[in-house]
Amino acid sequence: MLDLDSFIYKYVVKRHQSMFLTDIRNHEDELKEKIKGKTMLVIGGAGSIGSSFIKAVLPFRPSSLIVVDINENALAELTRDLRSTKDMYVPEEYVPYPMDYASDVFQKMFRYHKGFDIVANFSAHKHVRSEKDIYSIEALLQNNVLHAKILLDLLSEYPPEEYFCVSTDKAADPVNIMGASKRIMEDVIFSYSDRFPVKTARFANVAFSNGSLPAGFLERIRKRQPISAPYDVKRYFVSPEESGQICMLAAMLGNNREIFFPKLDEVQMMTFDKIARDLLAEEGFEVLECASDEEAIDRAEGLKNGSHQYPVHFEKTDTSGEKSTEEFFTSDEKTDMKSFESLGVITDKNIPDKNRIELLYNRLTDALDNDKTTKKEVVEIMHEYLPNFRHIETGKMLDSRM
Repeated sequence: MLDLDSFIYKYVVKRHQSMFLTDIRNHEDELKEKIKGKTMLVIGGAGSIGSSFIKAVLPFRPSSLIVVDINENALAELTRDLRSTKDMYVPEEYVPYPMDYASDVFQKMFRYHKGFDIVANFSAHKHVRSEKDIYSIEALLQNNVLHAKILLDLLSEYPPEEYFCVSTDKAADPVNIMGASKRIMEDVIFSYSDRFPVKTARFANVAFSNGSLPAGFLERIRKRQPISAPYDVKRYFVSPEESGQICMLAAMLGNNREIFFPKLDEVQMMTFDKIARDLLAEEGFEVLECASDEEAIDRAEGLKNGSHQYPVHFEKTDTSGEKSTEEFFTSDEKTDMKSFESLGVITDKNIPDKNRIELLYNRLTDALDNDKTTKKEVVEIMHEYLPNFRHIETGKMLDSRM
């Protein structure tokens, strides 16, 4: 049976252990001081990064943990996972709530608890495929931007000691709506930094995270279906364990309005087809390259008869919003590369112009309330706020691929 964690460290991130262990050990006392005995709210805590964050912070013994997620089944699995893990500390007050953080019932729950010492928000649309038309764009912007502001207004009633909201490497010079929405989100949360400390992190793709292409490889193999992947897209990767650790370090050790990112070199970038090849070899298959999705689907019938030749279709990417290079910061952002062994920090970010953010919020709200608003018009509104937003539109979406 495949040991996925071992596979990720050996073939994807190519490390023997987490790259953040040294920083965690160097700052162990500070982490204990920041977390031990504190009340904690984790939004989107049943997802890949949120659940990894929870596992990173629990050894430092918070007094309570409230987890909110709209995925009821994932919350149940998170609870079973925590309860079944040897020596895992789970606070006496541990409550998983299947609810939307933008709902009235969430506000009731929050006010009942009179806020929390630490609040971490992992609720986000993270896929470029989530921007195919005006309806999917509205859902993305509601979650990543508009509802985030509603949450911040609520937090202002009972200001937390620390607020963390996850960003993405795609927020640096964004070329897709998802990346631009997270870049705007950074400004939105920073505009509240005069009320309570806010921090975020831009990091690489999380290897085999829920819904990711590598996670899809596992499903295709399980179902004996062909694999499709681009051969020309290079990406940085961190392990699921590392994704939670970088968020913990940023949330607890970061200063107000700082953005953390992993120190990764270009030589550590991976292509998706290489991951697929290594995974298939580890599972005992030979790669059978096909010229099209249709050929790969036809050849996959042989898998049902015990064939060890696995059909794949690797092709050049041509879908909207794909960035040719990955970057964590832009040339006009100041960085601190010395304070941490494995982390860089974007520093000296100013409090954004609140009037500009309020105007953007109102323009987006009005546009999305209008049934005749188009995708192009929303992109134009975002571009006016972010002049460096260069939306790449090819007319082709990932949902048209296997």
